[in-house]
Amino acid sequence: MSDERDRTSDQEQLDVSVRLPDGRSKNEPCARDEVKVTRHRVTAAGRELFYTVTTGTMVLAEEREAKEGASEGFKSRAQVFFVAYALDEDHQPRRRPVTFSFNGGPGSSSVWLHLGLLGPRRVVMGDAGALSGPPYDLTDNEFTLLTHSDLVFIDPVTTGYSRVLEGEKAADYHGFQKDIESVGDFIRLWTSRAGRWLSPKFLIGESYGTTRAAGLSGYLQERHGLFLNGIMLVSAILDFSTVDFTPGHDLAYVVHLPTAAATAWYHGQLSGEQSLPEVLRGAEVFADGEYARALHAGARLSAAERAQVAQRYAELTGLSDEFVLRNDLRVTLARFCKELLRAQGRTVGRLDSRFTGIDRDAGGDSVEYDPSMSAILGPYTAAMNHYVRLELGFESDLPYEILSSRVRPWSYKEFENKHVRVSDTLRRAMHQNPHLKVLVTSGYFDFATPYHATRHTLDHLQLEPSLRGNVRETFYEAGHMMYVHRPSLEQQAADLTSFIEWATQDATQRGS
Repeated sequence: MSDERDRTSDQEQLDVSVRLPDGRSKNEPCARDEVKVTRHRVTAAGRELFYTVTTGTMVLAEEREAKEGASEGFKSRAQVFFVAYALDEDHQPRRRPVTFSFNGGPGSSSVWLHLGLLGPRRVVMGDAGALSGPPYDLTDNEFTLLTHSDLVFIDPVTTGYSRVLEGEKAADYHGFQKDIESVGDFIRLWTSRAGRWLSPKFLIGESYGTTRAAGLSGYLQERHGLFLNGIMLVSAILDFSTVDFTPGHDLAYVVHLPTAAATAWYHGQLSGEQSLPEVLRGAEVFADGEYARALHAGARLSAAERAQVAQRYAELTGLSDEFVLRNDLRVTLARFCKELLRAQGRTVGRLDSRFTGIDRDAGGDSVEYDPSMSAILGPYTAAMNHYVRLELGFESDLPYEILSSRVRPWSYKEFENKHVRVSDTLRRAMHQNPHLKVLVTSGYFDFATPYHATRHTLDHLQLEPSLRGNVRETFYEAGHMMYVHRPSLEQQAADLTSFIEWATQDATQRGS
């Protein structure tokens, strides 16, 4: 690992005013970009990479129409924090991909993909059952995607160091459509300033970031004419009906069941000697067949049939027949996480069910906290605050909002009286741009965005048959942030690089 002195010795300060045309009011403050440039090196994929990092905030300005007594022009509204990586070696921008990355929440900064999977530095925190304690550490990431693509990490407004400017309302950005527009406008502006319009371009989002990415696939094409080569969806949720446990809505119970079976297998709650693939296959067949039919039948199901379904459900999930019957064959996620290891006084995680926690009330029917969230929050927060200031040289006394509760309430007004669903936006983008490739990565132990729920969404995209081959799926024996599991990190990194090579084959051939 390179020492700290090597990482920061070549810092240089850039102070660039935002490029606003004439027409701004004389009384309007001049908002400015604030960036820091540093140079570093890392060994990845068997070779030494020398790279430049640009860290800071870029001003987002919106066009305004001319009104009586005022000229048209731009109005500065927000500063968006970003970290951009580019290799120093000579390369042709028209052949070198650039990948824009963000996480989800809503309200999450881009730290998880940044310091967990993609960037040249990653968090050292251990894994389920072997967590390291504070003060944690950072190390070089030998699996960084920088080997195959330049990287731009984006913090949406009110996350990270991104903030609205004085006089603006942060709540204006706390909603589905405005979030997509502001992130999309940042991507358009960064692409223009960096001269990368003719480079292969990718998006990668995690969790709600996949919702944003699907929305961006339409917005970037239709508003800015910016067509993408590929989209990477990590722990995807494109249709919120798949995680809705509202009474009368049974789909969520069906698509969560295979993850429950995987969790029971991991914690040794199943009888017999079965491999994880065997458990998953059995759970999928039961969930999509006998179980789905039983839930659909409702009160028409006979007592004997109900008992048979409960018995099979219990066999697959490690719960008791009696408990399943008491819950009318419909065990909510919260109750499963509480019940599975109740005899041991433990709960299981939502983001990653391999992690276990301890509640004050062992007799309750819901968990007190998500142990998998607690496991990652401290290491990533400490690492990011250290990294930005001491290694990247960007100084701010604002709190770096890792997971901001200040974005609540989040507006979904565009989906009033219906589930949030962006899968059709993705389908439309793929029909309009038949070169667009999509990679979907899922963890078997992820209850936040269950892999079988994602598969259900993909199976109902209604893609034209010739385009179905543009979608790839990969799976890992880990949870929502599958890269905290070292074997999954290695495999996922290989899958991402393979995907980028596949999605840029045409562009590479044209540029050769």
